[in-house]
Amino acid sequence: MTLFLTTSGWEAEFGSRLAALRLRENISQKDLAVRAGISLGALIHLEKGQGATIRTLIRVLKALDRLDIIDFIAPEPSIDPLELSKLGKTRERASKRSRT
Repeated sequence: MTLFLTTSGWEAEFGSRLAALRLRENISQKDLAVRAGISLGALIHLEKGQGATIRTLIRVLKALDRLDIIDFIAPEPSIDPLELSKLGKTRERASKRSRT
């Protein structure tokens, strides 16, 4: 089960899924790299899970017209409206943890 992958394993799994998405759209690595404005090597590293920047990932998702994936990875956090009304202002940082 993928739940128990190491960080490297997750990188490889994510890269593999991106490659499958690219192939489903019938786009070559070279064409996608050009569309994304990145080097072919950067795309190959991303798809192999060999390290990539967030910038590279976002450029590739944008070129694939799949920025919606970001909402699944990092959904916009919401604050409980009651909690927000108690604060009286926009929350800018987490509360200090109480020591027990």
